Amino acid sequence: MKADYRSASKRIANAQGVWLIHGDEPLLAQSLLEQLRQHWLRQGIERQRIDITSASEWREALSQLDNLSLFASQMALEIHTSYKPDAAGLQALERFIQTPGDNLLIVIMPKLDGTDQKTKFFQAISANGLVVALQLQNAEERQNFLNEMAQQLQLTLSPAAWRMLADQTENNLLAAHQVLMRLSFLYPPQTTIDITELQPALSDQSRYTLYDLTDAALQGQAERTVRILHYLQESGEAESLILWSLAKEMRIVIQLLDQPFPNYQALGIWSSRQYLYQDVHKRLAQSDTVNWTSLLLRCDQSIKGVGTEKPWDLLLQLCFALVGCPLFTA
Repeated sequence: MKADYRSASKRIANAQGVWLIHGDEPLLAQSLLEQLRQHWLRQGIERQRIDITSASEWREALSQLDNLSLFASQMALEIHTSYKPDAAGLQALERFIQTPGDNLLIVIMPKLDGTDQKTKFFQAISANGLVVALQLQNAEERQNFLNEMAQQLQLTLSPAAWRMLADQTENNLLAAHQVLMRLSFLYPPQTTIDITELQPALSDQSRYTLYDLTDAALQGQAERTVRILHYLQESGEAESLILWSLAKEMRIVIQLLDQPFPNYQALGIWSSRQYLYQDVHKRLAQSDTVNWTSLLLRCDQSIKGVGTEKPWDLLLQLCFALVGCPLFTA
């Protein structure tokens, strides 16, 4: 069964079996996952996250569904990956689909195109689970989503301010959300934002974005990367969004370095950005990425309040790792 972001949100309380969430809208993925996690927390459902970096890791990852702690009777397993399972992993997935019990499997992947949707992997989930395409169909849906974000931040924008925000961010959902975050730091709650109040946040937005951060890191520009990260921290950028952007690029690089002659198009890299990854391919080796997955997990846990490490320290480590100048070595 297929669903969009809205209909999937309405199904969270009754989520079961396997969900496949795919798309290139990080805000929608973050929002949907946060709703799921809050539901699991209220229901006392154990949650585990696994980042898969190769097709052969699927079977072992799915085996975690059999390893409940002593204090839980249900598990929600999040698998974050861009790899579809190999034959053994597909068999394990099909066994789970047939007998999921009370457990829930959530698979989060980049956007899957028409060819991907013809694979046995996709068809198995589509026929027996829920496939959620993370995309907003039109301007009205985009506006409704941003209205919800504004309400959560206790912001009220005038119609003129909303129009200017849409024009200045060119309907980029992530960029618009960044502006809303900055507004929440600039003004007290319940302030009505008109064009005059919006301008300072738009001015900030024009300086550095998450895309500037990842582009600088991919180009090996250590000093500029640190400067942008510090700016994003000072401007109140959400730690989870920075982590999402870095994680997306780092997973692409891991795949890239696994191929002697990489197929950039298959990795979802636009021709206009291939030069960035060509430089990465020359600058980094597979051995440089060995600790990336564990570092990403530590950062994710830190942002969620698990452990004693500081999120911004770990984000800095991630930036330097992507630049090719790791702060620490194993």
